[in-house]
Amino acid sequence: MGSSKKYLNPAVLSSIDNMALRAKLVVEGYLVGKHKSPYHGFSVEFAEHRTYGQGDEIKHIDWKLYGKTDRHYVKRFEEETNLRSYILLDISKSMSFKSKNISKLKYGESLTAALTHLMINQKDAVGLILFDNAIREYITPKTSKSHKNVIFNSLSKCKAGKNTNIQLILDSMAERIKKSGLVILISDLLDDPKNVMKGLNHFRHNKQEVIVFHLLDKQEFNFTFNERTKFSDMETGETITTDPWHIQSSYQDKIKLFINKFKRECGNQKIDYVPIYTDQNFDLALSEYIRKRHKSN
Repeated sequence: MGSSKKYLNPAVLSSIDNMALRAKLVVEGYLVGKHKSPYHGFSVEFAEHRTYGQGDEIKHIDWKLYGKTDRHYVKRFEEETNLRSYILLDISKSMSFKSKNISKLKYGESLTAALTHLMINQKDAVGLILFDNAIREYITPKTSKSHKNVIFNSLSKCKAGKNTNIQLILDSMAERIKKSGLVILISDLLDDPKNVMKGLNHFRHNKQEVIVFHLLDKQEFNFTFNERTKFSDMETGETITTDPWHIQSSYQDKIKLFINKFKRECGNQKIDYVPIYTDQNFDLALSEYIRKRHKSN
C-alpha cells in the first residue's frame, strides 16, 4: 500500500518522465488511499445504460445485461452518457517557477495527466487547452483510450511560454464550448483577479460547472528569503533588489488578500476554488474532482 501511495507525492512523481505512467501511478496511489473505486455510483458498466422506461423501444433493451441483473436497461445515446470536460492548463512563463524540485507547470502537467486518466477510465470525454497569452494547443474532448495518448503526448512536450492573459482565453473558450459540462482551470492565476473572474463567470453564464485549481509555490506564499535578493518578474522581466525581511509581512498580507478574493468571488458564483501548493499530494485535487463529478452526474 505504502509503495503506491508514495506516487501521490509530487517530488517522487517528478522523477518519472513517462507521462502515461505518471498518470497511472497517481490514480492507483489515490485508489489505494481511498480503499474504493472512484467510479462508485457511475461504474463503467452502468454508465452506458439507464433503466428502461415508458416510451423506450424494446429493441434498445440490453438483454445481455438483463441476464446478469434481471432488470431491463437500455443503451444511452452518447450525449447523455458522458460528462464533457475541458482542462485549461496555464503554461505561461510564471508557471515555470519552483523553489524546490517541482515547478508549478510540472505539477499542473501531472495533475492534468491524472485527471485525464481518471476521466477516460470512467467513459467521460476530456479535452485539453494549453495557453499563455493565446491558445497554444486545443484538443477536442473524446472518450477513447487512444485519446489519452494524444493528451499525454501534448503534455510531455509542454514548455513554459509567454506572459498570460487569462480572461482572453476564458472568454474565447466560453464562446467555443456550447454544450454544458465541466471546465477545469489549472493556473497560478497571476493576472488581474477582476478580469479572471469575468472570464470564469462567462462559463457560469453558459451553465458550465467550473473548478479552479490555483497552483502556488510555498516560497511565493511564505517569502522566507534570508539574504538580500534580486527578484525578477518572470513575465515582464522587471527586477527589484531588496532585503526580503523588510517587505515580507506586507507581501504575505497581499498574497492572503489575493487568495481570499478568489475564494470569495468563486464562492459567490458557485465555482469550486481549490488552492494547492506544489509540495501537496495529488489526492486533494483528485478528491475535489470526484466530488464535483458525483454532483454533475
